[in-house]
Amino acid sequence: MALIILIIGFAFIIGSTFLFIEIADDILEDEKFYIDQVVQDVMESARDTWFHSLMETITELGSVPILTIATIVLVSYLFLFKKRKWEAIFFGINMVGISLLTKGLKLIFQRDRPEILMQYDGTGFSFPSGHSTGSIAFYGFCIYLVARSRWKSRTKWLCNSVLSLLIVLIPLSRTVLSVHYFTDVLAGVSLGLAWLLVCIFGLQILLWRRRHHHFN
Repeated sequence: MALIILIIGFAFIIGSTFLFIEIADDILEDEKFYIDQVVQDVMESARDTWFHSLMETITELGSVPILTIATIVLVSYLFLFKKRKWEAIFFGINMVGISLLTKGLKLIFQRDRPEILMQYDGTGFSFPSGHSTGSIAFYGFCIYLVARSRWKSRTKWLCNSVLSLLIVLIPLSRTVLSVHYFTDVLAGVSLGLAWLLVCIFGLQILLWRRRHHHFN
């Protein structure tokens, strides 16, 4: 079972990385994506609706201030109260790493946004979507922590269902609010997923080696 999970995980890393590179390559060549226009036209019809208002709230859960505060709180909790040092360290690496990757790539590609809307953090460059990379990294790692916890199965399922929903809705909100192209979001999700899995695999390998060394 562990081998199957490992193979699937590496397949996701490779697939996500490949998808990001494909989109990034086209953006470097200043390609225009038909799907971006289609999604923008569809999302335009959602303006002034309850769904648009909901997305205005949801998008805040992927903002830099919220994720930064939540990361500091969770890392401190894991390190100081749960004494799970390595999980805390890798959580920190996960979030700091994805932040640096996203900022660096934005400076490299310098893609303009569909619209500049400061009230939705719609400033700066567009590619890749920082809300998408950050939410995948943060809430994805939370899913991993919940899965490894000793909570009851029903509680785990409920928590991870909510976290998974946020992972879908936060990136979606960026296209609904017209501050990102669909390809910005797709690339952000791909990059965030690849980085998240690399960090989780790194942590799992470290924990396995420590347990193996302890038993020997």
